[in-house]
Amino acid sequence: MKNIEISQAPVELYKILKFENLVGSGGEAKHVIAQGLVTVNGAVETRKSKKISAGDVIGFGEENFRVQVK
Repeated sequence: MKNIEISQAPVELYKILKFENLVGSGGEAKHVIAQGLVTVNGAVETRKSKKISAGDVIGFGEENFRVQVK
């Protein structure tokens, strides 16, 4: 599992995907979330503006990422 560091929490889910370069753009981030390709804490998440806090685990593709605040 990889760690993602954010400067403040909470942060919207699509922004994390975009800023961590897991997708090419914010629009692509919103699309993959709407398609049900992203999980948060083990559950499929389809809300692009879902607030992510420290300790949450995001799953995308074959990888999981734990969110930490700097």
